[in-house]
Amino acid sequence: MRAKITYLVTAAVLVFYFVLVGSRGVLLIQSGTPVTVTFGIAVLILPVIGLWFLWKNTRFVRRANQLAAELDAEGGLPVDDLKRTPSGRVDRDAADEVFARRRAETEAAPDDWRTWFRLAIAYHDARDTPRARKAMQRAIALHDGKRPVGAA
Repeated sequence: MRAKITYLVTAAVLVFYFVLVGSRGVLLIQSGTPVTVTFGIAVLILPVIGLWFLWKNTRFVRRANQLAAELDAEGGLPVDDLKRTPSGRVDRDAADEVFARRRAETEAAPDDWRTWFRLAIAYHDARDTPRARKAMQRAIALHDGKRPVGAA
């Protein structure tokens, strides 16, 4: 619940920032000189890109949470019982051990979104965020019946 509140507050602050930047872009355009109009258009591009990124990220998180809920209802959600360091981070050796098992499961069933979901969690625990995100994207695509990006 705390993560949702943090995400919502961050999203609200970003939207406020995008509106503020966008209003400055409009003011620059209203000045009417070629230089300020050019800068105004350039400034308006930033909030558009930011809103697009926020929308894509929010959609990704919602889909991943839906898959987690479905997997949990099936009893297939991995239990977080990994050994942790005193600071609370997952122990690297424990994460690597689970990762090897999850990778083997995924290689044995490459078309099952559940194995990709669990592999994404293993990547996350191993602190490999880019691969965790790609594995989760693949799980979402397989779940939705879409051809995963990069699939042959």
